[in-house]
Amino acid sequence: MVYPVIWSAEAVEDLESIANYIAKDSEFYASAVIDKLLATSRLVPDHAFLGRVVPEFADEKIRERFVYSYRLIYKLNTDTITIIAIIHGKRLIETISDRLHA
Repeated sequence: MVYPVIWSAEAVEDLESIANYIAKDSEFYASAVIDKLLATSRLVPDHAFLGRVVPEFADEKIRERFVYSYRLIYKLNTDTITIIAIIHGKRLIETISDRLHA
């Protein structure tokens, strides 16, 4: 069964921040990155287990897909999938651990 994807408010903020940051140098590249992130998020319901388990959490329900240098992190819930964060690969993931309990 395919479950609906829900974006957390923080993940939406992450997406907006990424777009704004990249757009300072290139509107075109910002658009391309955001389009790819959104396209990847739309594939998650059909291939939820394709994403790897986030090693920092070692929880089968918390997975990620890589898009360019970003980690699209999502949580498999009972009847939904929640996009909980989009972070740069060099950013410490501990900064999002409080989002997992929302």
